[in-house]
Amino acid sequence: MPPAPVPRLDGAAIQIKNIFYVFAGYGSLDYVHSHVDIYNFTSNTWVGRFDMPKEMGHSHLGVASDGRYIYVVSGQYGPQCRGPTARTFVLDTETKKWRSMPPLPAPRYAPASQLWRGRLHVMGGSKENRHTPGLEHWSIAVKDGKALENQWRTEIPIPRGGPHRACVVINDRLFVIGGQEGDFMAKPGSPIFKCSRRHETWSVIGKLPFRIKTTLAGFWDGWLYFTSGQRDSGPDNPRPKKVIGEMWRTKLSL
Repeated sequence: MPPAPVPRLDGAAIQIKNIFYVFAGYGSLDYVHSHVDIYNFTSNTWVGRFDMPKEMGHSHLGVASDGRYIYVVSGQYGPQCRGPTARTFVLDTETKKWRSMPPLPAPRYAPASQLWRGRLHVMGGSKENRHTPGLEHWSIAVKDGKALENQWRTEIPIPRGGPHRACVVINDRLFVIGGQEGDFMAKPGSPIFKCSRRHETWSVIGKLPFRIKTTLAGFWDGWLYFTSGQRDSGPDNPRPKKVIGEMWRTKLSL
């Protein structure tokens, strides 16, 4: 598949129908991206890019979408291991225009973010020292890409905090999945897992072509796509190596 226009690590991505929006991320330890790349799953081509607001975070973002508007929350500002920002923005994907929103009460690295019952929920992540898991949970009412309140509301804290978690709403329930605690040398993997609700079992249905961490994935018309991330130095050596921009896909039989 055509590679991404730039390699990136710790970026973020949101899929809206057949369009895949890929945000920011590291190009290298000393350089961060400040734009969005767009991939069209139907034509299998990268079809555009546009700039992010200058005040927006560059990695470890929280992202959520209602199908038109993409909310981008907090994250690290700058390269290396710089501090996080509390700034929050919303993108109108039809006009490619940005709007600012009230900042989080405190900045976070990679908080779990999701829309639920008309509110943007943000929880967990890492605190300002990058290591301590945040337990705080905030929400703000939103509609059509606009905040309906001037400040965030404190919600029930999450029992265990930390960054890099998946967050989904199913049957009016909010699920927070996976993630990490602390800041350490991660060990990349390559398996693709499937959970069968009928049999309540997990199974491996395939593997990526190599071990990789913080990759960005989308699914369209039976194809699983992934791009970007960072490879390791070998099966027994998790030391970070190359940051990639390659795009791969595989047909899944679900």
